[in-house]
Amino acid sequence: MSIPRIAVVGSYATGLTMKAARLPGRGETLLGAGYRVDFGGKGSNQAVGCAHLGARVSFIAKIGNDAFGDGALSLYRNEGIDTTHVLRTPDAPTGVGFITVEASTGHNCIVLDPGANELLTAEEVNACGPALDSVSVVLTQLEIPVAAAEAAMKQGRERGAVTILNPAPARPVPTSLLSSVDILTPNETEAAVLAGHKGQTTTDPQQIARKLIEQGVRTVIVTLGEKGALIVCESSALHVPAIHVSAVDTTGAGDAFNAGLATALAFGSTLEDAVRFAVITGGLAVTREGVIPGLPTSGEVAEYYRQERLTPPQWLAAQAQMPI
Repeated sequence: MSIPRIAVVGSYATGLTMKAARLPGRGETLLGAGYRVDFGGKGSNQAVGCAHLGARVSFIAKIGNDAFGDGALSLYRNEGIDTTHVLRTPDAPTGVGFITVEASTGHNCIVLDPGANELLTAEEVNACGPALDSVSVVLTQLEIPVAAAEAAMKQGRERGAVTILNPAPARPVPTSLLSSVDILTPNETEAAVLAGHKGQTTTDPQQIARKLIEQGVRTVIVTLGEKGALIVCESSALHVPAIHVSAVDTTGAGDAFNAGLATALAFGSTLEDAVRFAVITGGLAVTREGVIPGLPTSGEVAEYYRQERLTPPQWLAAQAQMPI
């Protein structure tokens, strides 16, 4: 079995996490516990997630010349990720995120200072040709400048790769970007922002997804948290239910979902099967504390299939030497 290549263009940020009994309100100070420093950034998390699931990964990003940047490169070396195009700059610090986790539910809120991520340019992405050649999937997010994300999608489309945009954090994007996206993976809030329905959280996610398809996206997969995911194409829609797990920390669920989706598609799964796989990887991620420790490996996902007596994808079975 050949191992596919995935290029992830995105962010790195060190995560500073603390738990509290509940999430604070405006102007409120709470006592917390369990402070820790973690590797983070949606692009970085998704790159590591793809590597955990067995893909060959190249990461394109920008970090600072500081200790947090050194730590990022050490992480990628340990995970076997190609760092040829992880650029360093003296002009800004490595990105950092402040995360508060509600102890009883695992829900979280995050504030991010992008730092060096904001300096990644479209020209630098376009110059990363070797990392984008012969890849099956190009995956990006919006924790980098929109122009850099658009360059990633256009480069992937030109090379015949599947292009996936995880539009987080939500921000308006031009139709020129959306028209280069094969698969858009917003949650309900992000989908509403992209479609111009900010604040209208009761709007039917299928209707919002179809509006985004009218703007040029080929397929929209709306992640629904505990309800699973909704696949919306031009002429069809399908709901994929979530798996039943006890949530400990939901911080990395979306990143694990996108990594699972990208990896399954890179290995040749159909869209529906890839989303079902991604729902499992996203669900397993919330059962452990911390994003990187929570990103499941191919072996852990295979074990879930065994325990639930489900038929695994052929490529996963081959990796784990499982009976199909």
